[in-house]
Amino acid sequence: MLNGLRGFMTRLFTPLARLLLRSGVSPDAVTVTGTVVVVVTALWAFSTGHLFVGALVVGLMALTDSLDGVMARQSGRSGPWGAFLDSTLDRFADAAIFAGLVLWFAGAGDNHLAMVLALACLVLGSIVPYARARAEGVGMTAAVGIAERADRLVVVLVAVALVGLGVAPVVLTVALGLLAVASAVTVGQRIATVHRQARAAGNHP
Repeated sequence: MLNGLRGFMTRLFTPLARLLLRSGVSPDAVTVTGTVVVVVTALWAFSTGHLFVGALVVGLMALTDSLDGVMARQSGRSGPWGAFLDSTLDRFADAAIFAGLVLWFAGAGDNHLAMVLALACLVLGSIVPYARARAEGVGMTAAVGIAERADRLVVVLVAVALVGLGVAPVVLTVALGLLAVASAVTVGQRIATVHRQARAAGNHP
């Protein structure tokens, strides 16, 4: 759903990317810095109940997620290493968001159902990209599913921000439940897609 924003974000960040490159900042430095900010913010703010502040900072960092890619293309350093680093560090960021919520619900948030759902989102959120990466590793494709990373982030961050502003906590519980289901469906879709490809290639009965 939100992948269509990539072109707009690229145009938006091109001037900033050029400025950072002229200042000697590397794309890798931007990638690592953004991840550290998200991980520290999510684990601190969400686990301590500073939901709106956490959602705001993490959301702003998520909007700049494509900056490192723009810088890499501008400098001619776009390649497998940057893609690998960005994708790997994204897993840390995603895990920190849901881990922070798990800690909050296990403590002051006092909501065991929401805690379980946040934990399910954490686990399933790591399986979704793994399924695609593993498919590509065996020469197939699995770029399908109803819950892409950007969509999952928007849903959880909006719900967290609303609860942080005083909306009933059940909104976040429902959002986490929907995300868990959508992530599970996405994993199933990717498994089914690879299974069809394997059968068509004669590699599976």
